[in-house]
Amino acid sequence: MTHFAIKAVVITVSDTRRPDDDLSGKRLAESLRSIDAKIVEQMIVSDDLEHLRNTLYTLTEREDVNLIVTTGGTGFGPRDNTPEATRAVIEREAPGLAEAMRRETAVQNLMAMLSRGICGIRGTTLIINLPGSPKGVEECLAVIRPVLKHAIDQISGNTKHDA
Repeated sequence: MTHFAIKAVVITVSDTRRPDDDLSGKRLAESLRSIDAKIVEQMIVSDDLEHLRNTLYTLTEREDVNLIVTTGGTGFGPRDNTPEATRAVIEREAPGLAEAMRRETAVQNLMAMLSRGICGIRGTTLIINLPGSPKGVEECLAVIRPVLKHAIDQISGNTKHDA
């Protein structure tokens, strides 16, 4: 089966990170490239709810993007707004992805239960919220990596199933 190309934007959500110390964003981009995803853009966005919401919305309008993966802003802190910004943009939730990531990673690290990250779809773009640590990014992406290409295919309209 031919897969649609994954065209991803990596967003680090942080008030303090800069490109030179954005280890989670770098790890995320490397992990996505390892499954042949094209990184269309990589950025750092503040934890401000409205700015993050507007950024996500604008990116979902682009034809050269079908995956947005965020790192950071999913905890219990007062400035952890990533799930709320994502929820304000998506049209349909994809709860199985977030549930699987929390379930599988909590086996190794109980703090994974504190991640409020969500996943969902707007138009032809999948948005995935990951934790802010490089280790959390790596562990969560390992859980969903096997289904990511199929998810993008389905969102892109290729809904055929293999026999």
